[in-house]
Amino acid sequence: MFERPTSGERAVVVQLDLGQGSLDERLDELKLLASSAGATVEAVVKGRRAAPDPALFAGRGKVEEIAETLRAHDADLVIFNHALSPVQQRNLERTLEYRVIDRTALILDIFALRAKSHEGKLQVELAQLSHMATRLVRGWTHLERQQGGIGQRGPGETQLETDRRLLGDRVRLLKSKLARLEKQRRTRRRTRERRDVFSVSLVGYTNAGKSTLFNALTKAGAYAADQLFATLDTTTRRMFAAGAENIVLSDTVGFIRDLPHALVAAFHATLEETAHADLLLHVVDSSSEDRDAQIGAVDAVLDEIGAANVPRIEVWNKIDLTHAAPAVVRGDCDNIRRVFLSARTGEGLHLLRAVLGDAAGAFAAEPDSGSHPSGLDASYSDPRQSGGVALPCNK
Repeated sequence: MFERPTSGERAVVVQLDLGQGSLDERLDELKLLASSAGATVEAVVKGRRAAPDPALFAGRGKVEEIAETLRAHDADLVIFNHALSPVQQRNLERTLEYRVIDRTALILDIFALRAKSHEGKLQVELAQLSHMATRLVRGWTHLERQQGGIGQRGPGETQLETDRRLLGDRVRLLKSKLARLEKQRRTRRRTRERRDVFSVSLVGYTNAGKSTLFNALTKAGAYAADQLFATLDTTTRRMFAAGAENIVLSDTVGFIRDLPHALVAAFHATLEETAHADLLLHVVDSSSEDRDAQIGAVDAVLDEIGAANVPRIEVWNKIDLTHAAPAVVRGDCDNIRRVFLSARTGEGLHLLRAVLGDAAGAFAAEPDSGSHPSGLDASYSDPRQSGGVALPCNK
């Protein structure tokens, strides 16, 4: 059977056409994910099916092709760009005699590599254990044997039952610790609200340039890199904009299509900060050919975490790559929909600062500072239809 190498893992990736569309973009994204996890993609196996095979996902013939490719490239593991059921993963590993991971496990592994703060590590561990729990159901046969023999006689439960119990105990402990941290975050949020602080959160697809924009606006020096999920831990800093004194800007974890539900659940407390922001800046990689699908994926996650009705402005980043001019695009009633800029070169940053200054000024002028400022009302047309947030007229 297989052994996990300590470094330099060589991977074969599998992408099946199940009618989901954007196959080239999905494959490119998987290669970036594999690279971010430290693997080298040696080969790609493609195929087409009307529906996944219940036992092996890819079907017997395609699995034989995968096995031949693994041997030909002396690979260490195979990565499926799909979510595998526990049964499918177990059957594939038994058939191939290689390690098999799916898209969910790959993203969880990257999160484990990137987490730096205490809370981030707790959240990632909770997500990993939640994912692992599904893999213990009807698990590998060596986990189902009764403990016995010298030094191994347990309290009468099978190894599988012991693993489930210990895993459950750890999950409860992690949830308890995260609940305490969430309580501290709520206290800090109430303090900001009492001080009439205008809260702005950066959201967007992973690698859209949120951290680079955050650094450009706040001079914070937060870690920014051309890689997926470079930022996991939320960072908040004050920023300057003409005519506004109390603006705080938060950099958040990037989103991705088919974000594992275990991750959304584990990071829900952190992501919930987004739902309490006064304004969202949705950072879009304007140079990406897949930007429309990426915008849709971000909107879907915002809806899942309860932030769908928070006012937002799209920030189309990386105009240095598209050769577009810095600009502010307005919709009906002169409301702002998009700002075109380059966080890397600084082009158009003055436009965004002016927009944020005006928004913060309107927020401070409201009689009830806990409500959205005029011109940033929470009701708007669906950004997936309009290409941005078309804020309503105040007549």
